Order: sequence, then C-alpha cells, then structure tokens
Amino acid sequence: GTGVDSIMLVEEGFEVVSIDASDKMLKYALKERWNRRKETNFDNWVIEEANWLTLYDDIQHLLNGGFDAVMCLGNSFAHLLDNYGDQREQIQAIRNFERCVKPGGLLLVDHRNYDNIMNTGATPAKCIYYNSSHTTDIKTSVLYIASKPALVTLDYQISTGKGEVSEFRLSYYPHKLKVFEEILRAIFRDAPSHETYGDFKPLDRVIQPAFYIHVIKKAGSA
Repeated sequence: GTGVDSIMLVEEGFEVVSIDASDKMLKYALKERWNRRKETNFDNWVIEEANWLTLYDDIQHLLNGGFDAVMCLGNSFAHLLDNYGDQREQIQAIRNFERCVKPGGLLLVDHRNYDNIMNTGATPAKCIYYNSSHTTDIKTSVLYIASKPALVTLDYQISTGKGEVSEFRLSYYPHKLKVFEEILRAIFRDAPSHETYGDFKPLDRVIQPAFYIHVIKKAGSA
C-alpha cells in the first residue's frame, strides 16, 4: 500500500523492508522516504517492488536468513483473489511469507470478519485501521460461484465534510476464519504458537470483531 504501517514502524526504530506489486502505491512510500531522508531510520528504509506469488525469489537478496516478522495487515491479503477456485495462489503467497520468516520469527496477517459479513450481508463501517467517522455507508455484495462465496464487493460512501459524498468500490476474497486458520497450520507446520485476535483483542473479549488478526510463530530458533 502507501506505507502507512511501515512509516509507524520506521518511526519506532525498526529496520523495515516494504514491498508492493503496484508502482503507483510505492510512489507514496518513496516520496515519504525522500521527504524524511535526513532521518537515519528513513534513509535506511528499504522499499521494493515485488509480487506475493514470487516474493521469496523477488527479495531473496534482502533476506539474510529471514525477517524477524512479516506483516500483511489492513485486510490487504484479501485483495488476492481466487482465480482458480481452489485458493492455490493464496496458499502460494502464504508459503512465500513463511519462507521469508526466519526460524522463531512471526507472521502477522489479517482479514475482515467475512463470516459475519456473509451471514448478515452487511459490513461494519467502523474500522480499527483508519478514521472511519466519515464513512456514511458501505453497501455489501457477495458473489457466489458454484454455491461458494467467491467475491465480496464493498461500495463505500465517504462524506467529504462539505455536504458532498465520495464513492468508491473495492473487491475482496471472503476468507472464512476456520479455513484460513487451517491453511496457516498446514504451511507453518509444528508452529509453537498460533494466536487469533479479534480487533487486536483476545477473541473471548470481542463478541463480533470487524477483523481477525493471526499471529503465528515459525518453528525453530534464530
């Protein structure tokens, strides 16, 4: 994306490598790095164009044994659609994430609560990742193929604060919680820990979270 999460991590002193397949998105991050280049952490911030489906090969020169953590948040992973009907590309992407994590490192990946969206036909306007006070409505559509949910389309209406409403559309793959957990367990075999949070809180403290966040530790030690 535009590097919002990366900027916060760089500001906290982390060494960060940010990737996106879209050069248009990378331009925002590159501009921020240039504007703050006199700050050492920002001058050292690595920004690369790469594809999740070829991620390990694309950034192998940066791995040095793997990252302490790989993060894919903000419902970003759901942008990768299921083009073949068997989630093969999504599984391939997560395998690449796993290969980029060093032994003992973490993967943090999230998705919206699509189980609830499909059950209710509605998407909560409140978002834990950005100021959603200007979101006036989200119209939700679910596309089924062969009786399986294949695509969720969200039509956003955003108040501009000047009496006008801006509209835009985003489409996602509707990940089911249990299926997503099974995929992670299959790829991160022998993982010593795998926690799932609801809106960054323990699941027993959230009735119906808007987002599920998975934190899984890779087996082994650095």
